[in-house]
Amino acid sequence: MSLLWRKKPLRIGLGPDSIMVSGSRDAVRVQGEGAGDWRSALAALPEVLKNHRNEEAAVVLADQFVRYALLPYNAALKSDAEWVALAQHRFSALHGAPAAEWQVKVTETAPHGARLACAVERELVSGLAEQFVAAGVHLASAQPFLIAAFNRIRKTVGNGSCWIVVEERGRLTLALIQRGEWQAIRARRSDERWRGLLPEILERETAFLGLAEPCTRVIVCAQGTFDVEMHNDWRAHSLSYRELALATEMH
Repeated sequence: MSLLWRKKPLRIGLGPDSIMVSGSRDAVRVQGEGAGDWRSALAALPEVLKNHRNEEAAVVLADQFVRYALLPYNAALKSDAEWVALAQHRFSALHGAPAAEWQVKVTETAPHGARLACAVERELVSGLAEQFVAAGVHLASAQPFLIAAFNRIRKTVGNGSCWIVVEERGRLTLALIQRGEWQAIRARRSDERWRGLLPEILERETAFLGLAEPCTRVIVCAQGTFDVEMHNDWRAHSLSYRELALATEMH
């Protein structure tokens, strides 16, 4: 009898200041120009991929490289193409002419719930594909961090309510799920004080959204440690950003 062992697919977390790789404790530092600079991250990829020829890989893109929008459920929209067209219109209304150069995907969050639209610059998508082809590595999937993280924790969330807080350098992504359905998603600038100020940040978001039922459950996807006992009035759970990025399911 022979046993065939299949090597685990490579996981890569692509960010503006570093590239995380499964199987390696050390991230590859990126000499970039700051938040949102995906070109420097792409330029650093060949060094990461050079020893992985003929392997399969999944990439998670930092939320700084992605724009998000929630589209209210509309029974009149019957096809994926119609939803994408609506998303493109929404991004154009929000961001103007640059949105014409973005690749848009729309994901169903619940059968009759809002759709989550994600937009990434086409130049980033094509550049990523070119780097993998040149390195002889099969790119099996590429998805934003927030989507990858939610796919890992969705069973924990279930039909409940919670905030998802994603920390990246100089930025927080805040997503609200109520009764199992996405209600809001916003990005805001942050600094090193955000851990202590998190209740105030979420209370302001709650007021901005006009929520009748404040949500006090929080899942924090932090770059470093997060003390879940820091805020006693909140039910906080902390997950490692790195572990979530490198544990993405292959699709």
